[in-house]
Amino acid sequence: MSERHRGKVRAPEFPAGLEWLNVEQPPSLQGLRGKVVLLDFWTFCCINCQHVLPQLRKIEERFPAEVVVIGVHSAKFPAEAETYNVRQAVMRHDVQHPVVNDRDFLIWRAYAARAWPTLVIIDPEGRAVGAHSGEFEGEALGDMVERIIAEFDRDGKIDRTPLKAVLEKHKQPDTLLSFPGKVLADAWGGRLFVADTDHHRVLMFSLADGRLRARYGSGGRGLADGPAARARFQAPQGLALLGNTLFVADTDNHAVRRVALDSGYVTTLAGTGRQSRPEPKAGPARAADLNSPWDVAAAGDTLYVAMAGSHQIWAVDLPSGELRLFAGDGREALHDAPPPEARLAQPSGLAIDGERLWIADSESSSLRSVPLDGSGPVTTHVGQGLFDFGDVDGGRDAARLQHVLGVACADGLVYAADSYNNKIKVFDPASGEIYTLSGGGEPGYYDAPAAEASFWEPGGLSVAGGDLYVADTNNHQIRIVDRETGRARTRDLHE
Repeated sequence: MSERHRGKVRAPEFPAGLEWLNVEQPPSLQGLRGKVVLLDFWTFCCINCQHVLPQLRKIEERFPAEVVVIGVHSAKFPAEAETYNVRQAVMRHDVQHPVVNDRDFLIWRAYAARAWPTLVIIDPEGRAVGAHSGEFEGEALGDMVERIIAEFDRDGKIDRTPLKAVLEKHKQPDTLLSFPGKVLADAWGGRLFVADTDHHRVLMFSLADGRLRARYGSGGRGLADGPAARARFQAPQGLALLGNTLFVADTDNHAVRRVALDSGYVTTLAGTGRQSRPEPKAGPARAADLNSPWDVAAAGDTLYVAMAGSHQIWAVDLPSGELRLFAGDGREALHDAPPPEARLAQPSGLAIDGERLWIADSESSSLRSVPLDGSGPVTTHVGQGLFDFGDVDGGRDAARLQHVLGVACADGLVYAADSYNNKIKVFDPASGEIYTLSGGGEPGYYDAPAAEASFWEPGGLSVAGGDLYVADTNNHQIRIVDRETGRARTRDLHE
């Protein structure tokens, strides 16, 4: 047998006492002899880690009996180290393989991982074949895995006994919404739009009584234009409204969709369904590969797109259908500069105050802005860097956020969904101060005044009158926060 796909170093065993998800009993490498094992070192905030998941899914579908993928979750942010939050991420991203919470980086250090994501391949005799940091194509990895399987199969060393899974998502009750990512309250039209992200659809409710008025998308994962009931989305997030047209950041399809609200017909405005590598190219938007568009915001004839995967903001000229770069050079960092030279870090929320585009820059835990006319630089108002985060109110030098995902503007104030701190905060550009409006910090679901209220990783915000609507993602709810008092209540939504 060729040694080409044999490892030479025994792969370190998993330490005892760690918390596991999606399994009945914690697996061991000894017990997985006879299978090709792929260790995926990830952290659930990381867009590159999220890109790896569908590639791993291709491997799992191609080799259902011969390959076992194990997610090794090694957190960047403190909130990500908690198993109850990892569990939510496992369900939200439809992870169906075993996941271990490596909160103390024991497995990370044992395998000398250095970056998120990192993939380690272990052969059927329990030896490490190699490792790769960064994203990859599932087809190329699958071809390599196929060769490993073939070599060991010739010696009868492949075990095709299925691994029993106990999926976390099967333990959850059905809910009307599933991990809603963004929300849009249309006070003028009396409509409330919700990105029902994990149900792969967009819903429209009556703003007045919460009754469901329309569904856009069949609920099945996919990319298909057509009438509302037959169209398909894949993990939609951001929403923007221009007249009677709703724009949708169709994140996992790497596309921007357009819903004609008078007919319900869904079309694709930008994107091919393929992920750009590394970043989109200017030109006709419909022919461009995009990279995880996470939010959209509209002003005049321009639709701004937070391209989380390429750390940039792009713009679509709606009359011509042309896509152009607006801000960010594509490198992940916090660096203020003129828009094309600035550096962003996984922008995930957008809002417009009339003159400026505000950005929730999630991986730098910052609030940033840039003039809509491009006349000034990208400016950081709150935030210090990729690894500077916390939960501190105050001025520019002291304030800290933790993976902020949503932003909204009204009456000269900027509201932020401080997602991993489970709080809603308010930034006053005039004073440069940010303070907590609602939420006590601990994850939970409790309607109450201001600091007594609780949220669980809120991801999207929208203002209507004196109310702030919140996509309370892990609670599968839309909440309403009084902008004056901070009191939180749940918006009753029903069919």
